[in-house]
Amino acid sequence: MLFAHDTTAALVLAADLVNSDLINSDELTDVAALDVFLDKHQVEPRRPATAADLGAVHALRPRLRALWQASPGQPLAELVNDLLRDSDARPRLTDHGGGWGWHLHVTGPDASLEHRLAAQAGFALADLVRLRETSRLRRCEAPACDAVFVDLSKNRSRRYCDTGNCGNRQHVAAYRERRAGRGAASEGLGAASEGLGAASEGLGAADAGGAGDA
Repeated sequence: MLFAHDTTAALVLAADLVNSDLINSDELTDVAALDVFLDKHQVEPRRPATAADLGAVHALRPRLRALWQASPGQPLAELVNDLLRDSDARPRLTDHGGGWGWHLHVTGPDASLEHRLAAQAGFALADLVRLRETSRLRRCEAPACDAVFVDLSKNRSRRYCDTGNCGNRQHVAAYRERRAGRGAASEGLGAASEGLGAASEGLGAADAGGAGDA
């Protein structure tokens, strides 16, 4: 395990929240969609989401995206500190059942939803900064994709997000490009062979003509 479970869960949630608002796509269109998102990430215990929560979470997404766009070091650290300050983070240990055991909650029990999500992201990013692991904050390398992700692989080798099958599409495109290259090379070799054959025939004809003259 690279990081504590709390840190990993908060990082993945933050990335997914950013990716819920991509180019021409918004997954959190209503309160029901927000509740589905929170259930997916096991944000509990919590009160039912409201329209006000939805609006506040929408406003949080650009601040989280800025974390992936920030330069390492001081610029990123300042953004993290802003999140922690604005969310009124108050870390505490808790065990509310559900198989989690003792773990860290970073806001009080009455904190608003956006403060809770912001504080969780802030603490998780603070871990990356102090462990010098901010290079794991990645943006998808596929053309025209603006998704982000956290590279949790041991060798930091991940290049694509998993929101739109980008990795498979890029691999297919690369395969087709290689195949087209091999086809063009084969055609070139074939044309060269035909040229050599024609040249050989010409030489043969010339030799035959010389023999006849003799």
